[in-house]
Amino acid sequence: MSGKQGDADKMSEAELAMWGDLSEQTAQPAAESPSTSKPSAGEMNLDVILDVPVTVSLEVGRARMPIRNLLQLNQGSVVELERDAGDPFDVYVNGTLIAHGEVVVVNERFGIRLTDVISPSERVKRLK
Repeated sequence: MSGKQGDADKMSEAELAMWGDLSEQTAQPAAESPSTSKPSAGEMNLDVILDVPVTVSLEVGRARMPIRNLLQLNQGSVVELERDAGDPFDVYVNGTLIAHGEVVVVNERFGIRLTDVISPSERVKRLK
């Protein structure tokens, strides 16, 4: 399955419709004059996608264990994570790592202070 097809499977109908509208906006007939033309495919109008909601999640750590141990977990069990105390947390947007940060409290709610943001070019490399 190609990357585009996999992405399309994860998109909602509203997102797919939005992308369809975007491709219609970026298509440019050859006869149009430059002063009234719409953006070309290489010049996407980002305003169209700026209000699309994304999921931001924070990963404290991970652990691997056999199913036998998993079935023995109960209230009060402690699962040791594969991360040292004090290590920065991973910040994901729609499942893609975009930054590292530390937990803070803002108005009695948890938040995250970003300490290292992964460059857009590096994020694209990780998608491949």
